[in-house]
Amino acid sequence: MPTIAKTPRRLAALLFVVLASAGCSAPAQQSPPPAAQAPILAEHGLEGLDARQIIEKLDAMPVAERPKDLLASIRPNELVLSDDQDRSVSVPMPEDEFYVSVAPYVSQTHDCYFHSLTTCKGELSKTDVEVKVTDGGTEKPVLDESVQTFDNGFAGLWLPRGLDGTLTVSSAGRSASMPISTEGAEEPTCLTTLRLI
Repeated sequence: MPTIAKTPRRLAALLFVVLASAGCSAPAQQSPPPAAQAPILAEHGLEGLDARQIIEKLDAMPVAERPKDLLASIRPNELVLSDDQDRSVSVPMPEDEFYVSVAPYVSQTHDCYFHSLTTCKGELSKTDVEVKVTDGGTEKPVLDESVQTFDNGFAGLWLPRGLDGTLTVSSAGRSASMPISTEGAEEPTCLTTLRLI
């Protein structure tokens, strides 16, 4: 009997490893996570929140207050949360929006592909930046606003899916641009190569 009782947990852990190594899952409906997965969310004050609400809550936290026993990895189609007790939960991302986290820098950066809300840190904490995203087909602005980077040095952008365009970030007389895409299921959600010059 003990072996049977442990089987669901092992299967869940194996499934998480497979999903994590695959990068992301197919798009899913935006809905609260199943009750069986809720403890990890409840223990971190995230129960009943959808992916966007979880991301915005963790983004707003000072780095010193972000949970050290929780990993929150943003994928194009899901937010994967896991903890130090080998528990995990996948919360579907909105079907019509793509989240990308941008860390402009001046002198130092790090490699990143899928943004981790609790561990990634950029150089420019609480820095005012101008962010502009233009559609590559029409050259019309999709986003054009002033924001302040979070305590972790990242600015979070909610963009429409299906976009191929250009991202430009400016601050204190410096700027940088790069191509950006929200089209595919393997697109990066963490941009750390925008060196402001």
